[in-house]
Amino acid sequence: GQEEERRGLVSSRTPPQCPNFFKFIYRDLEPWMTTRISVNHINEAKEHAAFRIVIVEGKLFVDLYYACVQSRLMFTLWGILQLIKKYPGMVPDVDMMFDCMDKPTIERARVENGSLPLPLFRYCTTEAHFDIPFPDWSFWGWPEVNVEAWDEQFKEIKKGSQAQTWLKKIPRAYWKGNPDVESPIRLALMQCNDSNLWGTEIIRQDWAEEAKTGYERSKLSDQCNYRYKIYAEGYAWSVSLKYILSCGSLPLLISPQYEDFFTRALVPKLNYWPVSNIDLCRSIKFAVDWGNTNPSQAEAVGKRAQHLMESLSMDRVYDYMFHLISEYAKLQDFKPVPPSSAQQVCEESLLCFADDKQKEFLKKSAVTGGSSTPPCTLIKRPNPNFFTIWNDQKRKIIDNVKDMENRANAAIT
Repeated sequence: GQEEERRGLVSSRTPPQCPNFFKFIYRDLEPWMTTRISVNHINEAKEHAAFRIVIVEGKLFVDLYYACVQSRLMFTLWGILQLIKKYPGMVPDVDMMFDCMDKPTIERARVENGSLPLPLFRYCTTEAHFDIPFPDWSFWGWPEVNVEAWDEQFKEIKKGSQAQTWLKKIPRAYWKGNPDVESPIRLALMQCNDSNLWGTEIIRQDWAEEAKTGYERSKLSDQCNYRYKIYAEGYAWSVSLKYILSCGSLPLLISPQYEDFFTRALVPKLNYWPVSNIDLCRSIKFAVDWGNTNPSQAEAVGKRAQHLMESLSMDRVYDYMFHLISEYAKLQDFKPVPPSSAQQVCEESLLCFADDKQKEFLKKSAVTGGSSTPPCTLIKRPNPNFFTIWNDQKRKIIDNVKDMENRANAAIT
């Protein structure tokens, strides 16, 4: 009995294999796989960066270049400190340039033949950029808009999603957000606000007004009573995607250009429905009509999206950070040393700078101590064709949906 108990304990501490989308770490770092990264590459990337992160012997040093929006810097640094605490002695020495704005800047088209792109981390990337995606600040909370740390926020959204059965959910496509962010897609979406004509409910979010009322009308957990939730990119990528996918509603994604670290796990028709940005309102209506005609299939897609987000626990977020930093560190051909202008950062120093609300959010998202389980096991580097095949398959499914849509529209006209 004791032997079985011991084996059970050991097996419970055996790390699982990392999710499939962790393979994209290799694609993101591929440009430097053979030539490696020099300290000159790091220094050249400074003109694109908001700050520099240097980790040496488990200590975090930061060199600041310009102020990030709201508390992005504070919560990103907090996340890295929690990673170091979760896996003590395991995070390698590393030197990273990081930008905190939304749009990628290292364009593939501008990198001359034979020259290396500059290594730069940020929260998202595109197929046309080399920027390396890193988990965004809101996984540890977003106090400015009253969004909790990820694990807690997901639980609340999932609970809210269970308030109504699928057939009792409102059979319309719902979007609530800020269209005034230089987003052509969101402006076009505002023209689709007609429940009779397009089967939609599009609501303009006024954050200033919401702040006055304590965000009572902005609870993400209260927005899951629709069968369909629309995701529309803002100025660039938007953190709202993970909350939309969590609802259990059928996610309608409008031709996203940007991807963050986990969205490479998304497969059209499996865990979301692709909506075209061409003839947008009609494309949304087709998705709603399809879902209302095929309710069990639509519900299944929404449930798979929610399950995907449930599997993206903070443990997996930390594992992604760990493997990305570890694989990146292997490519450096120098020993990281903090620049003289860098300052050491620890939990106490961050909390010292935080206001009362930020402190509350930071403390709630703190790791309690070192993990008893190692990080998940990173999948071996796949054949380079894997990523091309993956993208081709996704495009084929999206084209198939567009063909269905075109045939349906032709039948009507």
